[in-house]
Amino acid sequence: MQARIPLPAVDALGPEGRAVHDQILASRGSIDGPFLAWLHSPGLAREAQALGAFCRFGTSLPSIESEMLILIVATHFRCEAEWAIHAPIAREAGLSEAMIAGIAAGGTGAEIDERAGLLARCAWSLLRHNRIPEAIFAPALDVLGTPALVEAVAIVGYYSFVAMTLNAFAMMPDTGAETP
Repeated sequence: MQARIPLPAVDALGPEGRAVHDQILASRGSIDGPFLAWLHSPGLAREAQALGAFCRFGTSLPSIESEMLILIVATHFRCEAEWAIHAPIAREAGLSEAMIAGIAAGGTGAEIDERAGLLARCAWSLLRHNRIPEAIFAPALDVLGTPALVEAVAIVGYYSFVAMTLNAFAMMPDTGAETP
């Protein structure tokens, strides 16, 4: 990762930082993203990686929906690093090129089912207006159910935190980065 702050070297981490580093690497296979910045505060890194692991791997939402939400967040925050990391993951999860292009343009694309459309409208509303109006909320609650809607909001919130970290420290993967 490139960044405008020094990123800690693994061999320079103290015991707590090294333990968190190893947890992140074990759960994700990579330490890219905001984790290197967060490792300057091992307690923050530990808690953030635990929440992130749940938001990415532990919710009831299928990965295609989670990755759609993450790309919406990346687009909203114009976070090139988040996009570069998650666009390939979204493709692998099954998000179509039309959907990816639609999200990059600030929408969702034409080929969206009702459930994904409700998730996208909730995410865009939260990001643009800090609320979900009743006209979107009621059908989303009906279709998604309370647990999935709560988890979708958590994904949007967590990845907003990720985007802010990546943008604040101008973090970007070293090579081959895809941008919206």
